[in-house]
Amino acid sequence: MNKNVMTIGNIEIMSISDGKLEFDICEFFPDIPDESWDQYRDHLTEENKVSFNLASYFLRSDGRNILVDTGMGPRSRHPDAPWGELMDDMKRNDISPSDIDLVIMTHAHRDHIGWNLTQENDRHVPTFPNARYCLSYKDWEACHNPDLIKERFPNAERCVWPLQELGLIDFLDDETSITSEIKAIATPGHTPGHVSIQISSGGETGIILGDVLHNTAQLREMDWSSRADIDPDLARQTRHSIVNIIEANDYKVLAGHLPSPGFGKIMKLNGVRYWHGF
Repeated sequence: MNKNVMTIGNIEIMSISDGKLEFDICEFFPDIPDESWDQYRDHLTEENKVSFNLASYFLRSDGRNILVDTGMGPRSRHPDAPWGELMDDMKRNDISPSDIDLVIMTHAHRDHIGWNLTQENDRHVPTFPNARYCLSYKDWEACHNPDLIKERFPNAERCVWPLQELGLIDFLDDETSITSEIKAIATPGHTPGHVSIQISSGGETGIILGDVLHNTAQLREMDWSSRADIDPDLARQTRHSIVNIIEANDYKVLAGHLPSPGFGKIMKLNGVRYWHGF
């Protein structure tokens, strides 16, 4: 069986990737002293960095082909960058951009919106020509906030804003049913309108977390928030809440920044949480 495919009930979900990002731990978790990582070095790279997979998730529900998140985008401005792989990975898995009916953005940060649009003759063209695009309205507002654009949403002007001019964007509220099996649930803090995607089918449930979680060490250290969290206190509250729900209900988890393919469960042994990857 393809290790990049899992099922939740009757729904098959494929993990595809735009590549990866890496950061020094002191840069991405600036409030966490280096020595606090001593018991978690195996959660880091050999170079003592945090490494993030840039996963997108492809699934079919109610006859619609759905793509959740679109990575960093083309590497044209950074030819040696370790991202920009999404189109190639889709091709390897026999997925054409024209197959996609719906793109769901968990939030509007640059590593989740990068392939939404491409440039043709100075025009914005949808990379997925037959798709509509979904984003929470709170993140739509946030990515237009002059106080947040430069540091938090630098790519929104070319990867998100034109979707409205093209008539391709639909907005999500705090809980929006997308199909009979899929709904967006509010998981704010990382961004004001961050959503996770709940998939329920055949008596099983799974959650695409988005950026509720960046590193497996955060399952032991639930209060560790990253510099990417716009509201760190709310991000902590959300992480506690959603992880408790997942654990209590034995939900499957799809965590796009954890090691590829990002499939697993949150387990507890002797009172200690850990990530059990599939």
